[in-house]
Amino acid sequence: MSSIKKKRVSKKTKSAWRKTDIKDVEEFLEDQRQEERVGSFAEKKDDELFMVDATPLKSKQIILTEKQRRKLNAKKPLRSLEALTNNSKVQDPIVKRNRVRQKKSGRIIEEEVRNPTKPRHFQANKDRERYYESLEKKLKKGEHLAKSAKDVWAEEDFRDKIPGLKDEKGWISKDLALYVSKNIGKAVIKVHDSIRHRTTKAKKFEAPHGGMSYNPSLEDHQALLAAVADKEEKIIKEENHLKRVTTQMFSKVTPEERDKRLMEEMRSGLGEEDDGNEKDDATPDGVYKSINPPVENKKKSKQSRRKELQQKELQKKQAEKKALKKQTADLNRIKSIKNEVIAEEEQLNDLKKHRKKVELKKKFETKRLGRLKYAEPDTDINMPEDIAGNLRNVKPESSLLVDRFKNFQKRNILPVSVATGKQKSKKVKRFPRSSHKDPGVSFQMLREQRKVKS
Repeated sequence: MSSIKKKRVSKKTKSAWRKTDIKDVEEFLEDQRQEERVGSFAEKKDDELFMVDATPLKSKQIILTEKQRRKLNAKKPLRSLEALTNNSKVQDPIVKRNRVRQKKSGRIIEEEVRNPTKPRHFQANKDRERYYESLEKKLKKGEHLAKSAKDVWAEEDFRDKIPGLKDEKGWISKDLALYVSKNIGKAVIKVHDSIRHRTTKAKKFEAPHGGMSYNPSLEDHQALLAAVADKEEKIIKEENHLKRVTTQMFSKVTPEERDKRLMEEMRSGLGEEDDGNEKDDATPDGVYKSINPPVENKKKSKQSRRKELQQKELQKKQAEKKALKKQTADLNRIKSIKNEVIAEEEQLNDLKKHRKKVELKKKFETKRLGRLKYAEPDTDINMPEDIAGNLRNVKPESSLLVDRFKNFQKRNILPVSVATGKQKSKKVKRFPRSSHKDPGVSFQMLREQRKVKS
C-alpha cells in the first residue's frame, strides 16, 4: 500500500496560514483544559467515579406535593448564581500569598478624641469644643442675616404680592393677572434675562496705552505708532483689493465707443444685411430644407440586445469579484483600518473642541443690537512734534464723553448709531381754506371783472 504524500503549501501570507488544518491541535488543547478544570480520571477515587445502587428494583414512586417541592427548591442554590460558583480544579499559580496590612503612619485623630491618654489630647479636645461653639454662633447669625436681607436677583412671582390673583384652581391665567395688575396701578415691568448674567467680557474702564501720555517714554510712543501704522496698512490693503476686484476689472471705453456699441446691440436681429453674412433657410431652388437632417428611428436587433445583456452580466460579475477581493484585502489590513478610525475620531474630537471654543468666544463678543455693527474706534495719538511735555500746553485728542459712549456700545448697553447732523424740515405749501377767504377775491368774480374791462 503506497503512502499518500502530503501536498506542501506556501506559508508566506496570512491567507495561506488560514488554510492549514489545526483541528487536532485544538481538540488536544481543549481536552487538556477540561482536565485542568474537572480533573483527570487517573487522580479521582472509585467512590467519585462509581456509585453502588442499593435501591430495590421495584420501588414505589414518591409523589411530592406542591409545598414539599417548593421547600426542596428553596434549599437548592439559585440557577442565576450558578455561574458564580467556582468548580475549577486549576491550582492557584501563586502558591504563597503574603498579605501584609500596612500600618498607617501619623496620628489617628479619631482615637485621640474617643480615648484621650495624654495631656495634649485633653487640651486639643477643649480647643475643638470652643471652636465648634463659636462656629455655631456664626452660623446662627448668618441665618438671621439671610432671612432679614432681601435677595435682589431672586425670581419672585408678582401674584404673591397682590391678593386674589394667584388661585389654586387656576381660574385666573397669568396674562389676565398682568392685565389686572396694570389697571390697579401695580404694573409689572419685565426684565430681560441678560440682566442676570454677563453678556460680554469687555471691561468698564480700560487703562490707556502708555504711548498716549502727555509725556510718554520713547519705547511706548514708538510701539503705539507701529500699532496705528499696521492698522492703517490693513485698511489701505483692503480698499486696494476692493478697487482691484470691482472698478479696475472692467476696461474703460470712450463715450463715442460706448454709444456705438449700444446702437449695434439694439440693431441686432432687425433683418439688415451685416457685411453679406446673412443666411437664409431657403435654398436657391426655393425648396425649404432644415439645417439638421431628419432623425431615423433605428431599431436594435436581437443580436445586439443579447450582446448588450451579456456585457451587463459580465460587468456585474466583475464588480462582485472586485468587492470580494476588496473584503479579503481589508481583512489583511485590519490594524491599519483601526488606526485610521482612531485618527478620524481624534480629528472629530479636536474639531468639536475648536467649535466649542469659538462658540464660547462668540458668546462674550459685542452683539449687534441695531442696524449697524460695532467697530473699534480709532486710536487717539499725538505725533512727536505735538507732544508738549506738560499738561498746560498739551493738545487734546480725545473726548471723555465719546470714550464712555463707545464703551457703552462695546458692553451691549447702547446700540451702535451714526451722527446724522441737523435734518432739514420739508417745505410745505400752504393754502387758505375757502371759508377763510374774503368774499370779493374769488376766481369767478375776478374773471367777470376782466370780462367787463375788455
